Amino acid sequence: MNADEAQRTLSDADCLYSHAQVQSALDQLAAAITAKLAETDPLILCVMTGGIIPAGHLLTRLNFPLQIDYIHATRYRGDTQGGRLQWIVRPQHSLKGRTVLIIDDILDEGITLNAIIEHCWAEGALDVQTAVLINKIHSRKEPVPITYVGLETPDRYLFGYGMDYKGYLRNAPGIYAVKGM
Repeated sequence: MNADEAQRTLSDADCLYSHAQVQSALDQLAAAITAKLAETDPLILCVMTGGIIPAGHLLTRLNFPLQIDYIHATRYRGDTQGGRLQWIVRPQHSLKGRTVLIIDDILDEGITLNAIIEHCWAEGALDVQTAVLINKIHSRKEPVPITYVGLETPDRYLFGYGMDYKGYLRNAPGIYAVKGM
């Protein structure tokens, strides 16, 4: 994959949610998160790399004291299919006794997110909540406790707002589905 192929993929893709629709979903997520977490001094964990864009957009909408950290666990490593879970970075802040909000781009099969949730509980979190921009609807998903969902999509290969296609297109200004996938 190179930049020209990425541009062709974007040009051929189906736009499932426009920039404006994603921004509206982020506003709704922020309102729901604020209603539940504004008084809890939460630790926000951004799941790298996909969660960086949704987290960045959400954080500017959360007008209450919070701390930010990140966690990096992946099954994809630039591929289009998940493999074995690899831990790259664990949070630097202590999770013990904290309300933790995990922000990720997508809930697909749930394997990575479940492992992150289990890690937070094992580290002594008081409460673990989750926010995903996209919940992909299909039957392969593990049961995952999701607290906040921005948008739902059919079972297609998605990119944009943090989700990539072969390492490209995370910055696409909407939620797109790869043609034929």
